[in-house]
Amino acid sequence: MKPTKLKLEGKVALITGASRGIGRATAARFAEEGASVAVHYFKNSEMADEVRQTIIAAGGKAICIQADVAQKSQVDRMVQTVVEQLGAIDILVNNAGIGKLLPILETTMADLDLMVAVNLKGTILCVQAVAKSMMARKYGRILNLSSLAGLGTTVRGTSAYAATKAGLITLTKRIAMELGPYSISVNAIAPGFIATDTALQVGILSEAEISQRVEDTSKRAMLGRVGTPEDVANAALFLVSDEARFITAQTLTVDGGRMDFLTHSA
Repeated sequence: MKPTKLKLEGKVALITGASRGIGRATAARFAEEGASVAVHYFKNSEMADEVRQTIIAAGGKAICIQADVAQKSQVDRMVQTVVEQLGAIDILVNNAGIGKLLPILETTMADLDLMVAVNLKGTILCVQAVAKSMMARKYGRILNLSSLAGLGTTVRGTSAYAATKAGLITLTKRIAMELGPYSISVNAIAPGFIATDTALQVGILSEAEISQRVEDTSKRAMLGRVGTPEDVANAALFLVSDEARFITAQTLTVDGGRMDFLTHSA
């Protein structure tokens, strides 16, 4: 029997928002499969360095890089640093995102501008920064982290956030069309409720309130539970691997079969 080849051996992956939650789990999973990983963060350098150290301790290669993905100069600097330290970027995961639980009538223009800047503008800037190199090499994998909110779930207070995530799904299809001729695949993942510190509002809700939130959300899923960051990381691994080389412009829901949708009509 031939030894199993690592799925991402020799690849360089840049993962934005990788200091915690889904990004952290994705960084670890990619490193397990042989990728050299650039762990992007915006504020929390200590958590990002924990990810880096964990990967290195397991025999992998990783660096940390700080940037505001909504600022072109910082994105360009980030990509240049990754290329200098790890090599040309083969995989881009646009995971950095911001969401605020606000009724639409209480959403300020500052709130909206921030979500658009990070969730949409940040994705476009990162794609622009890596795409030319991918095009020249006729190889690339781009993965955008959208949300089930962008498909129409019934969680209240997420209208503005959902609009940016719906926009990201359409953006994924359009970028896939433009970059497809260069053998670059572009896909999205729409996670459902994933048990991260942010989703569980750790530090804001009490333990009893968190348990109630998990129980209530679990009842809305066909599989009867909430998701883990690793559930999303495994899906991400598939979509950026060569096993998915003929898949592009798609949005994969990772939600345990959520049933609380406004509509599924087109």
